[in-house]
Amino acid sequence: MTELLYMTDCYLREFDAVITKVDGKFIILDRTAFYPESGGQLTDTGKLVKTDGTEFKVVFAKKIEGDVSHEIDKEGLSIGDKVHGVLDWDRRYLMMRYHTAAHVLSTVIYNETNATITGNQLGLDKSRVDFDLELFNREQLSSYEAKTNAVLNKSLPVKIEIMPRDEAFKIPALVKLKKLLPETIKDIRVVSIEGFDQQACAGAHIGNLGEIGEIEIISLENKGKSRRRIYFKLKKP
Repeated sequence: MTELLYMTDCYLREFDAVITKVDGKFIILDRTAFYPESGGQLTDTGKLVKTDGTEFKVVFAKKIEGDVSHEIDKEGLSIGDKVHGVLDWDRRYLMMRYHTAAHVLSTVIYNETNATITGNQLGLDKSRVDFDLELFNREQLSSYEAKTNAVLNKSLPVKIEIMPRDEAFKIPALVKLKKLLPETIKDIRVVSIEGFDQQACAGAHIGNLGEIGEIEIISLENKGKSRRRIYFKLKKP
């Protein structure tokens, strides 16, 4: 299985690895910092560089049965090759800021309405979060935006921990996931915003809310009975 370096260090921009499998333009490494598209977060992109200096662009990453498959722009890599991976950091860092902002927004709305998240999709210019909520109005949206920004402006630390299953499920906010996660998952990755929120999440996050800035809620869509979709974007500094 590929060692997932981003699980413990979201700020890792470069790394060294060895190729373990090759299928044309699809490469598997023994370790990677490239985030594979999942959980509403976009794939990382970047490049792999051979020891002779030849570069291969990484255009997509996807998790397959415990391994991360990296799609590159051309063939030419072989099993056993040593490579240096470099992330497109601007893209990754934007994803980190959007992902953590989505956590704060969803928690604000949950605290106000008890609405749970039914889906999400992070983007490069805007992101969305879907909620199981019957009623929503524009006045409420303005309130949620203000309350989210009030939390973001506190610059709270964000901590990532890998916890044993039994320990993780002692956290009240995570208990509801116990029946959803199979018993085969022995360790849970917990993202904690100090004094505000704790969630089980495998995505990439910033280390302090002060890195996000503020959000702007830009639209609301009704997607059917008790389904509401909120689009938001990060304000420019």
